Amino acid sequence: MSVELKLSRSNRVYRPDEPIQGKIVVTLSSSISHQGIRISLNGTANLQVRGGMTGVIESLYTAVKPITIVTKSTEVGSSGRLGAGRTEIPFSVILSSQDNDRNEIFYETFHGANISIQYLITADITRGYLHKSLSATMEFIIESAKKNLQVTPVSPDMVSFYITQDTQKHPLLPELVSGGFRIVGKISTQCSLSDPVTGDITVEASAVPIQSIDIQLLRVESILAGDRIVMETSVIQTTQIADGDVCRSLTLPIYVMIPRLLACPTVYTGPFSIEFQVSIIVSFQSELSKIQPKSDMRTPRLWLAMETLPLRLFRTT
Repeated sequence: MSVELKLSRSNRVYRPDEPIQGKIVVTLSSSISHQGIRISLNGTANLQVRGGMTGVIESLYTAVKPITIVTKSTEVGSSGRLGAGRTEIPFSVILSSQDNDRNEIFYETFHGANISIQYLITADITRGYLHKSLSATMEFIIESAKKNLQVTPVSPDMVSFYITQDTQKHPLLPELVSGGFRIVGKISTQCSLSDPVTGDITVEASAVPIQSIDIQLLRVESILAGDRIVMETSVIQTTQIADGDVCRSLTLPIYVMIPRLLACPTVYTGPFSIEFQVSIIVSFQSELSKIQPKSDMRTPRLWLAMETLPLRLFRTT
């Protein structure tokens, strides 16, 4: 015997106050009796503080509890019998803002390193004390309610940047310090989740040949743990926009798609916040880099130069 959930939308994306429709598919080798069929919706923000992160001790695990966003249960079938073979039970339930007693907003689905905002739908077929209940659970994706959407700006908010040996706060190769380099460009620092991060970059001068230019999207997750705020920055994705030495004064386009689920609208709330950054990283050719083990590009290295800017993400109509 098996129970399966099938939603009406193949992408499983919904907004608050929209009906979540689908069907419960039950496959049985023989008929069974049951005491009712229910559909449950649960939304939670799970906050994880890992021991050793920014000096946080293990005891802080108990200080951070999951935040319940919404809990709702609806009966879709009264007690009775299900026959052998395949049975489809349709359902329709609205995830309304009125379901939330604390009147919190429905944060968008997000899968981060330390913060996970998840919405689950569960079908339960209760069979009484002598038989194990049949159940199936599936994640569905919540996006911002239409009333909270922002109108797309007429033009992206582009910020100019320049990267030189004088803008770096960590030691560089002696030949980079003496010979110098200058890399300029512009990049969008406010972006709709449905649009790419765009801009351009130009290598005006460099005494050392360039190995690659990469764009990193970063998430900054902050959690209120007891009486302190724990913050961690992690990489969402890295996109290479140049491989090898770049022609001087040649303008290269920046076009980076934002991955779904790994990013969401920028969130500022009491227990936690989710922010984003974009980092332009230039790697220079060096024999030293070949003998060093490959490491996170965010780690300062003699052959790396970078510029990191805040990135505000939002959802539009």
